[in-house]
Amino acid sequence: MYKSLFSFLFSSILLLGSATAGAASTTAPDALARGVTDEVMQILRTDKDLQSGSQKKARELIETKIAPHFNFTSMTKLALGKNWAAATPDQRKALTEEFRALLVQTYTASLTLFKDQKIEYRPLKAAPDETDVLVRSLVKSSGGGEPVQVDYGMEKTDDGWKVYNVKIGGISLVENYRGTFNTEIQKSGVDGLIKTLRDKNRSLVAQNK
Repeated sequence: MYKSLFSFLFSSILLLGSATAGAASTTAPDALARGVTDEVMQILRTDKDLQSGSQKKARELIETKIAPHFNFTSMTKLALGKNWAAATPDQRKALTEEFRALLVQTYTASLTLFKDQKIEYRPLKAAPDETDVLVRSLVKSSGGGEPVQVDYGMEKTDDGWKVYNVKIGGISLVENYRGTFNTEIQKSGVDGLIKTLRDKNRSLVAQNK
């Protein structure tokens, strides 16, 4: 269940970034999340190529309209935890690029699978001058069942609000990678983790062709 929900939610938080930079810079984070998610869910329900399961169309959608607006550096830093401080600037750059590629490749195949989900956003509790907020929501399945609480960590940047973390029932999508990353670093260092991510990405690219 969590694997499928992770897939859906990663797609969802990426979709939040598909608004224009101008709109994102002036829209409240909860309103941005609600408006853009509704718009993109409508696209998923009506685009014929996406409905047919086109991996190429899904990947292009993420790469050209979504990923450029997502803060992968903050996400990678959070996933690495204390190991981020030990990495060199070049290693941090490589880690961010490979982690970005991993997430995009992993969830491209899941983009069209959750068009019937319904997301309800809760009222935002934040001061007007806050630059790091938590946007809360409930995800409801079309098949019924208990709704799942989802919390989005969003930060205000010069380019507007961006998502850098998401928690599902208190479990962080980003920090879920931390244990695996830490184990790999202890075994073969930061460069070993970079190589592992790079090899995984090559495998996923071959699978998703």
